Amino acid sequence: MATILDQILADTRALVAERKALTPTAALERRSAFRAPTLSLARALRRPDGPATIAECKRASPSEGVIRREYAPADIARSYKQAAAAALSVLTEPTHFQGSLDHLAQVRAAVDLPLLRKDFVVDAYQLIEARAYGADAVLLIAAALDPAEMTDLLDAARDLGLGVLVEVHADAEVDGLDLDRVDVLGVNSRDLQTFEVDLGRAERIFARLPERIVRVAESGIRTADDAARLRGYGADAFLVGTHFMRQPDPGRALAAFRRETALALADASRQPATP
Repeated sequence: MATILDQILADTRALVAERKALTPTAALERRSAFRAPTLSLARALRRPDGPATIAECKRASPSEGVIRREYAPADIARSYKQAAAAALSVLTEPTHFQGSLDHLAQVRAAVDLPLLRKDFVVDAYQLIEARAYGADAVLLIAAALDPAEMTDLLDAARDLGLGVLVEVHADAEVDGLDLDRVDVLGVNSRDLQTFEVDLGRAERIFARLPERIVRVAESGIRTADDAARLRGYGADAFLVGTHFMRQPDPGRALAAFRRETALALADASRQPATP
């Protein structure tokens, strides 16, 4: 039985074929953003003052439907920057998340933070698109790619100067990765078939990673206690989208999240160790 991921990937491949026919690679490479220097996502997420936050701009998702009807990506991005986001994630998948590459370009024009293109990358053409519209990094989802495809896209991204957030959902997906090629790894706590959230998945996977890899906790993070728990598992950063998008002022929500997370971490550090 086909999953929602299968449907998204099929839709993505069809859309990429259409865009290739409409906009050749040479046209993308002529955009000014394609030649601009990129910012390091990995470096931005290693913060001396505690865990970093990748704050996300998205209008909708398959699990939540429309999250934010009044959606102004550039305004949201500026509010996130003011609230000390380390980096931003911008959804560009159009059919299931109502995103677009134009949203990415709008955010690039608004802020100078590292930008992650959040999409379902299955073709190197999408990496060139990401670079041409101002992204500094892209998401590569292990569940969407076989090991050879993952390796090829990691190498192609590096050749373009793009960082990569490699996303996994299960231990078996880590087994298929060449970790020597991975700088930033995210654990998505949401099951792609049931959409249920299991934060404990991050604990199991983070424990397996070399220390040099930046660890990102993704999905299902709603409270400071969730963040403190994930920090205890080894998370260097959190990627938070839906929670912020549901608030009247996403930037203010990010500031409150960071403040409350710092308090929760301080409180946890004062607790006696469990024998």
